[in-house]
Amino acid sequence: MHMYELPYPPVAGARTTAVSGLRGGAVFETTDWVAEEVPVALVYNGVSHAVMLATPSDLEDFAVGFSCSEGIVDSSAQIYDIVQSETAQGITLALDVASSCFARLKDRRRSLAGRTGCGLCGTDSLEQAVRQPQPLTTHQQFDAAAVSRALARMRERQLLLGVTGASHAAAWCTAAGEITLLREDVGRHNALDKLLGAAARAHLPVQEGFMAVTSRASYEMVQKTASAGVSLLAAVSGVTGLAIDTAQCCGVTLLGFARGQDLSVYSRPDRIHLEVRNLEH
Repeated sequence: MHMYELPYPPVAGARTTAVSGLRGGAVFETTDWVAEEVPVALVYNGVSHAVMLATPSDLEDFAVGFSCSEGIVDSSAQIYDIVQSETAQGITLALDVASSCFARLKDRRRSLAGRTGCGLCGTDSLEQAVRQPQPLTTHQQFDAAAVSRALARMRERQLLLGVTGASHAAAWCTAAGEITLLREDVGRHNALDKLLGAAARAHLPVQEGFMAVTSRASYEMVQKTASAGVSLLAAVSGVTGLAIDTAQCCGVTLLGFARGQDLSVYSRPDRIHLEVRNLEH
């Protein structure tokens, strides 16, 4: 995205850079905003566990969300402290977690190297590669119009995307389609982890609402959604076969191609009412 007037104050996770090129057949030179992408190391009780490439904003949310969705802790209450430090090589998030969680982590410790376009980020066994969440028992119901309402309003909340054109977003929405929380990152998994962490830290009743993402829905997106007890995930783009299989097994209603009043239901259609209604009400 090419901006002639740079916004002030700057958006977290973005920096300026010089850019030149062709536009409309004319050569241009200007200053543009680009999204930051840095290595972020997650260290548990002094032991390095994962290095992800992420946007350097809302990183405490990211640490909490990653820890919970990866099953490193059972709840955010088992994270006692998070210390963030920065060097020329990247950012370190040092977490102090409950001793029982750390002992479990050591038992299944693995090395991860996350990439912003990754599916799974590396495991040392097939059993670890596809972890099935516990089946959900909620009877929550949703209206298709509420999903459409939330997705229609996400764009205006995506400040980093508006400046750089280079980020994904994940939002937690009430059953009525009101966006309560939204987080952004260059990586779609990271955006969802940031959202899950922010919701956990705010003690939101996430089981009563749904998740909306501006990306495709892969297995890990479904797995992370289910791990938080959320029963509906709506994606702007398509879904993968493994995402559908996982959603069916754990009871998540999985929606893809949710744009305007359109959406496709890939699992648990009994949880969503498909009547067309006015998006403004």
